[in-house]
Amino acid sequence: MLTALAVATVPGSGAAQAATEPAHTNLYLVQLADAPVASYAGGVAGLAATKPARGGKVDLDSSSTRAYRGHLAARKGDVRRKGGVSATQTVRDFDVTFNGFAANLTEAQAGKLRHTAGVLNVWKNEIRQADTVGTPQMLGLEGRKGVWEKQFKGDEHAGEGVIVGIIDSGIWPDNPSFAALPEPRPDAATVAGKWRGVCDQGVTGTVSCNNKLIGARYYNASGLGDRWPGEFKSPRDYNGHGSHTASTSAGNHGVAATINGLSVGELSGMAPAARIAAYKALWHQPGGGASGGTVDLVAAVDDAVADGVDVINYSISGSQTSFVDPVELAFLSAADAGVFVAASAGNSGPGASTVAHNSPWITTVAASTHDRASTKTATLGNGASYTGVGVGAAVPATGLVDAATAGRSGVPAGDAELCLLNSLDPAKVTGKIVLCKRGVNARTEKSLTVRDAGGVGMIQYNDPDNSLNADFHFVPSVHVDRAAGLAIKAYAATAGATASLSAGVAVTARAPEMAAFSSAGPARAGNGNLLKPDITAPGVDVIAAVAPPGNNNNRWDALSGTSMSSPHIAGLAALLIGKNPTWSPIWVKSALMTTAGQTDNSGAPIQRAGRAANPLDFGAGHVRPAASFKPGLVYDSGYADWVRFLCGTGQVSGQACATYGTLDPSDLNYPSISVGALPGRQTVTRTVTNIGKEDGEYTAKVEAPAGYTATVSPSRIKVKKGQSATFTVTLTRTTAALGQWSFGSLTWVPEDRDEFTDVRSPIAVRATAVSAPASINGTGGTGTAALKVRPGFTGTLTANVSGAVPAHVTALDLVGTNTSFNTAAPATGPAAGRIDVAVPAGSKLVRFATSDADYAAGTDIDLFAYDAAGRLVGTSAGGTAEETITLTAAGTYAVYVVQFALPAGQTQATVRHYDWVLGPAAGNLTATPASQSVTTGVDATVTLDWTGLTAGTRYLGLVALGDGTAEIARTVVSLRP
Repeated sequence: MLTALAVATVPGSGAAQAATEPAHTNLYLVQLADAPVASYAGGVAGLAATKPARGGKVDLDSSSTRAYRGHLAARKGDVRRKGGVSATQTVRDFDVTFNGFAANLTEAQAGKLRHTAGVLNVWKNEIRQADTVGTPQMLGLEGRKGVWEKQFKGDEHAGEGVIVGIIDSGIWPDNPSFAALPEPRPDAATVAGKWRGVCDQGVTGTVSCNNKLIGARYYNASGLGDRWPGEFKSPRDYNGHGSHTASTSAGNHGVAATINGLSVGELSGMAPAARIAAYKALWHQPGGGASGGTVDLVAAVDDAVADGVDVINYSISGSQTSFVDPVELAFLSAADAGVFVAASAGNSGPGASTVAHNSPWITTVAASTHDRASTKTATLGNGASYTGVGVGAAVPATGLVDAATAGRSGVPAGDAELCLLNSLDPAKVTGKIVLCKRGVNARTEKSLTVRDAGGVGMIQYNDPDNSLNADFHFVPSVHVDRAAGLAIKAYAATAGATASLSAGVAVTARAPEMAAFSSAGPARAGNGNLLKPDITAPGVDVIAAVAPPGNNNNRWDALSGTSMSSPHIAGLAALLIGKNPTWSPIWVKSALMTTAGQTDNSGAPIQRAGRAANPLDFGAGHVRPAASFKPGLVYDSGYADWVRFLCGTGQVSGQACATYGTLDPSDLNYPSISVGALPGRQTVTRTVTNIGKEDGEYTAKVEAPAGYTATVSPSRIKVKKGQSATFTVTLTRTTAALGQWSFGSLTWVPEDRDEFTDVRSPIAVRATAVSAPASINGTGGTGTAALKVRPGFTGTLTANVSGAVPAHVTALDLVGTNTSFNTAAPATGPAAGRIDVAVPAGSKLVRFATSDADYAAGTDIDLFAYDAAGRLVGTSAGGTAEETITLTAAGTYAVYVVQFALPAGQTQATVRHYDWVLGPAAGNLTATPASQSVTTGVDATVTLDWTGLTAGTRYLGLVALGDGTAEIARTVVSLRP
């Protein structure tokens, strides 16, 4: 029937149908734009939906299906006619689960089809062996001795009774990763006993739920769902991000996946038997990403907890500086209510202090590689070869062109260099391999640009260095590092440059290695006194479900980011909760952290950019699921502890601190130990609780950070089942360099290693000549504040003041939003303004800022500062309008103020930008005493006083602390009369 149909859909005379098949053909798969029968939900005038109802089957005999198949056949015939494809070349038509056809085509025909209207993709047929492409095998979940079998008696039970809530861009419910689980469900009563959620089908692109996807909601109070015409007013995912995170954490086991027509093996989530609830609070944006407002995000957290989820995955950006923004506080209550929260650490690495989601009640996840890899080599006409990563076919020697020199007329060279859509000139690109620079647009979009311009291959390079990603591209592609890219770029500038690409070669890679993009500590929030990120998990080239509309009609794809690592931890937490329903989320977190590993599959330390990674990169280390099921001891904490911690950081004050008290942030009972400013010596306190089945005896094994001594008291503990033991760790500086981090560890080693596991805590410490707060806030036109100082030396402490000075305020009228500001080529526009600030020589610091208090909820402003040479020297791009950049060098700065998001219904805003330049002169701020004698480790006080400030004006001052010979620390003083 299909063969007859295929012949019938190719119009033309008998002579045309009998034409000789062209020589030198290869088998290709051609995908057309229309939805196939199985997924067509309506939308074409006069043609009813053919997608079967829930629980139903495709009915090829129905009148609606026959009519729609006729429509598809006519479209295929039109495409073949335009592409010059004869009937005898067509091998098979597809229209039930895939809309397109297979045909033997010449290279010229394939190229022509790629540029034919109505064609989505043209792939050369390739033979691949089925293999596990996700991360369960690397993490030790699969196999006879794996976690699924050992703890749950098989993957079909792994995660039973647990509900995972995904706050993200929605879900594509038709993906097999979210298909219904077999009935009857052994955990039916457990789930029914706690699930109180709903399945909101929505208005457009409606969804239905099943016993896998048991709930779905969507939120658009911020209005971000109205900016992309194709978005669904429902929980259905357009962008694909939410489907990816959902299937990674709890997608079904053994799902066969394909990307761009290539079979990539079978997939599984971490907890394949767990249930999923999707909360769509992010919406696809014109710039290609997905965004959501804090109003909607908090509502999603609120509903998820009320609905009864056990775990929340939150692969969404967050504050780098605050523990108390609305989302973090919502999560505080969620954790207090017994919900485990995993959140992405951010993709702003590898720079220091870029980590987000720094609250202790959240498990913050960094990203690292897994051991599945594919290498590919570019060989140049001069004989030089450069190996990177890539999959797919080889490309024989052909012309090589640098995209920077191959742009269309009128296209800026910077846009062409990045291979932005429609930026390349076919006259310069056709038939060639194109060199594209990474950045701004999606990596795979670059190969799409190359394909659309007639290119046959792509070499993508990093500049600056970043992760290497073996993506599934539209033309054969290799991804190389900066050094290789710049060498290839230099060669491409020579006359007659050529290149060839090898076929991808599957290899087992050394892993894990920290991803270049993974955000790192020390955390800006809390001044490094809480170690973040907490842990790392696979986050590079993770293959999982996506949404076809936003992913070139693919149902699966490989994505990278801490967004991909976080759901690994969420899913593994679901396994632990399924096995131990009475464990608190903090016990789960502690179990994952204290059993993590610090070495890769070669036995060497985990690497980052050619050096040994450290706890600022990966926290406790790389997750080891099997060990986490027997943690023995845990570090517990709860609401009262968290409030005391917040009071200790200065981010909470008033009645809460009076009620609960204040805690040195380093003393929070956490599975890691971090002291951000150690003045000579400091003692931290910890308590462990035995959650094992037997009493346990442990001995402390300490690896002191370099340049320190470390003493544990007591060094041996005996902890009865269900009981706790408290100990102290005293860190004393000996030779450690001031201002530099050193790392060590404390491991409680059990006497019975058959029953218990080593309990390891990383130690991170930074020596300082004096410990003082980085900032202090004050209010009132006249006031006073005590600056508490702990010296790391014995001698004279001095305090010199600059300011306070009033802010210089610039008002910018910005219209609309800009969600894809190009930091490599900054420019003003309707939603982006520029302010130039001169900082004279001798100045102490300059600060640029915007304030949440100036705007309606849902406003998001970002700041980017560039020096006179055009280098990006400062960024503040959190999820709100509370942004700050502080710099110390003199010079002229260009500050770009970008309006990233506005509240629902608002189209413009007057943005108030504040800048302060602090010179050496004092103003109406004083510090007393100006000089005092101090002793190592003994607290001292400097009293700050201010007077004569104008109400409504924001002031900034600076206290420079010295040792009598040089400045050793600074405290910035923010005053709001």
